[in-house]
Amino acid sequence: MITDRIDNITRIPENYRSPVPPAPKSVKIELTARCDFQCFFCATGYKLREKKDMEWALFARLAREMREAGVEELGLFYLGESFLSKDLVRAIKFAKTELGYPYVFLTTNGRLAKFDAVRACYEAGLDSLKFSFNWADPEQCKEITRVDAFDTVVQNIKDARRARDEVAAETGHRGGLYASSIEYDGEQLVRMKEAVALIEPSVDQHYWLPLYGQAGLTAGARGTVPVAGNIGRAANKRDPLPCWSIFTEGHVTYDGKLSACCFDHDGRFNMGDLTKTPFVEAWNGTAFQKLRMANLAKDVRGTACEQCVAYQDHKVDVARAD
Repeated sequence: MITDRIDNITRIPENYRSPVPPAPKSVKIELTARCDFQCFFCATGYKLREKKDMEWALFARLAREMREAGVEELGLFYLGESFLSKDLVRAIKFAKTELGYPYVFLTTNGRLAKFDAVRACYEAGLDSLKFSFNWADPEQCKEITRVDAFDTVVQNIKDARRARDEVAAETGHRGGLYASSIEYDGEQLVRMKEAVALIEPSVDQHYWLPLYGQAGLTAGARGTVPVAGNIGRAANKRDPLPCWSIFTEGHVTYDGKLSACCFDHDGRFNMGDLTKTPFVEAWNGTAFQKLRMANLAKDVRGTACEQCVAYQDHKVDVARAD
């Protein structure tokens, strides 16, 4: 199940607890930085960096380079919505058939994940599609995302099940279909559980995630109190330090920057330019080594990680895009 894979990535094996760990088993690569939602709990809606698409030649080179380095799981998304990318299906097929990635996965907000688009992804070999489902009703969806999409996403999840099952019956390839939701508290959690009941029969597994502070950028938004760092999923939380993200998973932006963080919306976690530096060299470069040593010492003061772990002491003023 998808939670097994998540837990394997968020657990830092002993041989990875090093300033120079092996190449990560999993990498997320940003086909596009664009997103059609502006959720208050996500800093993607802030004007902190350019939002463009990755050039195909760069994607193809990096995907091949990472596979040769030993990467086994390729996520075709990072901070953007990959159903906005014209190259999504092409990228899935390339990763599976030409490069032989054992596992290619994708997370979506769901609005554009319509039947034909999802079916094409599974036909291309997609191993896992996960919907982020974080609103209790149509009004709340529009309030949170600035898009009237609740009913569309619910229907798309149901249609995704049909698309997946059709492809499985025709080809024998049965990719996974999943959904996650933020585990709010109080009345909101009760409402969320009612909404999840609408989609749960259509997915293979649903799981809950903590509310993250997005490297400190969204901490305190609308009065919410996020967890410090990225502690994995709600049912199997990890310690915020050392952060698993800088040891076991790579993150590549649309313009080829290797980031140390799941939530690098402003570029402060840039560990190397992969348009100029080979992946393995950047993965174990000086910048990454220093950040890992600070995490292993559980003292990230003065590093890019400080604001994420100690968000309550570090407020950042940002303006949401209109």
